[in-house]
Amino acid sequence: MTERTAFYAGSFDPLTNGHLDVLKGALKLADTVVIGIGVHPGKKPLFTYEERVALIERSAVADLGAGGRIKVVSFNNLVIDAARAHGASIMIRGLRDGTDLDYEMQMAGMNETMAPDLQTVFLPASPSVRTITATLVRQIASMGGNVEPFVPAVVAAALKEKFKA
Repeated sequence: MTERTAFYAGSFDPLTNGHLDVLKGALKLADTVVIGIGVHPGKKPLFTYEERVALIERSAVADLGAGGRIKVVSFNNLVIDAARAHGASIMIRGLRDGTDLDYEMQMAGMNETMAPDLQTVFLPASPSVRTITATLVRQIASMGGNVEPFVPAVVAAALKEKFKA
């Protein structure tokens, strides 16, 4: 039987419980999930690429027990090219609401035209994590708010450290 590899792309700045929820679903569909961290030279992320890799790996192992089944990589090209380069046949996209669906459907259609060999799979976020966005988590953390309900424990600690006065 052929091993199924899925590619789950995002900025993961920071990794949220919503991301982990989608990752958990992806692990049910694929033998290996390659988490692709999009790196854009023009953007200044809160966490460096290396910090995001460490947080993802620690969270995926601690919270999901998925140590050997995930791989974290960076990419700065088209997601379809990155997915192909890592042997993926599935691209995972998380959905929070109808706005996400509209945008993701457009992107999936474009990707399918360019890469008919890749199947986009939409995974709806669980109700308990649907409202979480990395942007809101960063804003809350920057103002000293409690982000523990929204992110894995290692990420909450890293955010606290980042925003120490």
